[in-house]
Amino acid sequence: MSTAAHIGPVALPGRALLAPMAGITDAPFRTLCRTWGASLAASEMTTADVRLWQTEKSRRRLDFGTEPAPHVVQIAGSEPAMMAEAARRAAEHGAAIIDINLGCPAKKVCRRLAGSALMQDPELVARILAAVTAAVSIPVTLKMRTGWDTANRNGVAIARLAEQAGIAALAVHGRTRACAYRGEAEYATIAAIKSAVAIPLFANGDINDPKKAAQVLEHTGADGVMIGRGARGKPWLFEQVNTYLEKKILLPAPSVQERSDIVLGHLDAMYRFYGKESGLRVARKHLAWYVADIACGENFRKRVVRATTAEEQMQITRKFFAGCEHWGDAPSVLDSPRCLFSGDDQFQQNFGH
Repeated sequence: MSTAAHIGPVALPGRALLAPMAGITDAPFRTLCRTWGASLAASEMTTADVRLWQTEKSRRRLDFGTEPAPHVVQIAGSEPAMMAEAARRAAEHGAAIIDINLGCPAKKVCRRLAGSALMQDPELVARILAAVTAAVSIPVTLKMRTGWDTANRNGVAIARLAEQAGIAALAVHGRTRACAYRGEAEYATIAAIKSAVAIPLFANGDINDPKKAAQVLEHTGADGVMIGRGARGKPWLFEQVNTYLEKKILLPAPSVQERSDIVLGHLDAMYRFYGKESGLRVARKHLAWYVADIACGENFRKRVVRATTAEEQMQITRKFFAGCEHWGDAPSVLDSPRCLFSGDDQFQQNFGH
């Protein structure tokens, strides 16, 4: 199997893609993940109702910021004509690929018969896919689940409809809508879908380290992996996965100084993208994810969420990582009994408990 895939004319430099996640994969985070090796990064789910595109939320979701091309816009809806118009508008806006959301399990989306709820109605899915692929000349991809519930795993049938409609590639989350994010991903079902179609397929679900990515590719026969929750707080995971898949080399996690640079750079990008007031709020969840594997991370999280200005948030973060790096020379800035990266043997050896 080749080390990369194509989506229509778009050549992918690696086999690890960032999954679209509402409230997470904004332009700053997509740009960061692309910098660290994500071959593609779709926008957050955007409504197909273009009348709503002038809202602040929609404008930001369609803002590519400093993200490198090619740009991918994911649209969600249940009306074929509306979906087609949204695809045309997104292409005019600079999208190189349109992604159709058939995977979101959120109740507020499914109540509108959008997202994964559409898998209950294959005929409507076929009309939507036909309308969107006919509306644009750029590749159209489909993000889907294995079915509506465990009694209705119709992923193979939906995938065949997609291929017939001219969909350029599939991303399959290995759970039904009813499963949401519970239980283990169904890689056997993804393998069955892959064997049923000839178009590229990217396996999604529970991929959080390079070895797991390799195991999923071997199990499913997929052309690549799509990583979502596993990348929260770990944008460098894409480089680790690509390197392991290509060279069987396990890259270490970034050093304390490297992590500090990544986090502070991400904070600055969020402040510039959202403005300092909104950026402060958006940054809180990312900061919590960044320190999830640090022994004194909980102390940091409790303090940084109380920051009332971007400047204070940045200062607390900068001092925290400085304390981590220089532990042993001075007390921790957060009065923690220890400050180290769990699993980082070199750091433990250098600074101890």
